[in-house]
Amino acid sequence: MARSRIQDSTAELPPARPSGRRNLVGMVVEQLQAEILGGALAPGDKLPSEAGLTQRFGVSRTVIREAIASLRADGLVEPRHGVGVFILKREAEPSIPFQSIETARISSVIEALELRAAVEIEAAGLAATRRSPAQEQTILERYDDLAILIAEGKPTTAADFAFHLAVADATNNPRFREFLEIMGRNVIPRASLQEGLAERAEAGYLEQIQAEHKRIADAISARDEEAARDAVRLHLKGSLERYRRMIRRS
Repeated sequence: MARSRIQDSTAELPPARPSGRRNLVGMVVEQLQAEILGGALAPGDKLPSEAGLTQRFGVSRTVIREAIASLRADGLVEPRHGVGVFILKREAEPSIPFQSIETARISSVIEALELRAAVEIEAAGLAATRRSPAQEQTILERYDDLAILIAEGKPTTAADFAFHLAVADATNNPRFREFLEIMGRNVIPRASLQEGLAERAEAGYLEQIQAEHKRIADAISARDEEAARDAVRLHLKGSLERYRRMIRRS
């Protein structure tokens, strides 16, 4: 008789259920999360009771409680004592800094360049005094990479960005690289201009930029702090004037 009861109880269990409480909690969380994020459960909706969820998923009350705690930690639900568990309205994802820069607008380009100047001028000065021989070599290599691409008529944005990152790394302060990486492609505004606009806007555009890069690299190599700052200041001021002319012509 006891054997019969064991067999009957086993037959009632759902097939292919994950083993282990942790796996069961994950299964419940994954299913409820999918329903919440997919809209099947809307903000303000009340989850079924603990007993109802236990029956639905075929798990213990402990598993349900842990799953609800996980969803609560993710900001998806809110248990209300004596009332139940309710779906919360999802907060808007925080915007990523500097991604709203509109490079088609001169005012937006000016804002980005002014901010870059405040950071990169000081970075160049620090790089000149702190750079190691290996970091100096990297800066020169990134300069050479850019020169090759210009000569071959290939896209230069990524190599230009790599040059500025190499200077940031030479400060031996990781926050300078982090700042440039957060700004991303906005560090090189021409990356977002109409295709080919920068190269067509004026003769010798990229060659002029590369000449400015050379002054920066040479000053850092010579450990000339003030010359490095002046070289970056001249580079960014020149960029500002060039982009102003480009956008007016476009």
